[in-house]
Amino acid sequence: MQSCCAECGKEEDGNVSLKRCKSCNLVKYCDAACQRNHWPKHKKTCKQRAAELRDEALFKDPPAKEDCLICFIPMPIKLICCASLPPATISSVPIADLAFANEELAEKDMQPYYSCCGKSICQGCVHSFYKSGNIDKCPFCNAEVNISTGRKVEEMMKRVAANDPTSIFMLGNYYLDGIGGLHQDAEKAKEHWTQAAKFGSNKAHFALGRFYEEGGDITKAKFHYEVAAMTGHDSARYNLGVMEGHSGNIERALKHLRIAASAGHYKAMHNLRKSFEGGFVSRESIEATLTAYNNSCAEMRSEARDDCIHVITVFNWSC
Repeated sequence: MQSCCAECGKEEDGNVSLKRCKSCNLVKYCDAACQRNHWPKHKKTCKQRAAELRDEALFKDPPAKEDCLICFIPMPIKLICCASLPPATISSVPIADLAFANEELAEKDMQPYYSCCGKSICQGCVHSFYKSGNIDKCPFCNAEVNISTGRKVEEMMKRVAANDPTSIFMLGNYYLDGIGGLHQDAEKAKEHWTQAAKFGSNKAHFALGRFYEEGGDITKAKFHYEVAAMTGHDSARYNLGVMEGHSGNIERALKHLRIAASAGHYKAMHNLRKSFEGGFVSRESIEATLTAYNNSCAEMRSEARDDCIHVITVFNWSC
């Protein structure tokens, strides 16, 4: 890093404090005027280095999954990812087979939200709590949960006023579906997701990614998916892999799928297995990813979660 202004050559000293280019960190300027004047010469290098830095952040190992606040076991986004099935192999991804045969289970949320305390608890703990006879209570704070959706919105609003990102995100979902006396309003939903995203909600970034993708704005969709993926949202990572694959960027697609699969995303693992069959993935790579995938799945399993899945698949009950 140079110690003088890239435009006028003024050196940094006790009287002059140079500021780095925030996009690339390669050069410094003494003021905004010098930065504007130097931009035509710096533009190409800056954009190239900024893209390199973003890729470094995008493809590094994501943070660990969030643990359930009760059982302290990592929580995936969907309950089915916790199913206790034989390990995935080069010829089979059992959880994918189960998911394709049980669409309702495949979409079952693992992290139900409670408006009383603003917490999300894993379905396994919720299931166990209900089995113990506490079906009308919150598993975390023990508050009454058998209330109207209107009351839930009121509770949520209090947390929204305190800038709680999870509650803001959930309120956006309520607007999307028109729940709790709220008029169905996709734009209102987007506004709340945008606000929640500013407060760090990767679920909100994922929701915005889907919103823009469905609206045909792939650039914005990709931006939000990338932010969500960098903070550990496996489905956002998987969607990026699919998008890159559709764009013909096979190497980038496989990178995203490997990261998602290593975190236990069964669709990513299923797609990688298909890519191996097609000759796009080496045996060494697929075996390493399989090991990471199976380890992640094992970390997310528990007797309570298995029992919840069993109840849904065998008795068609809701957990």
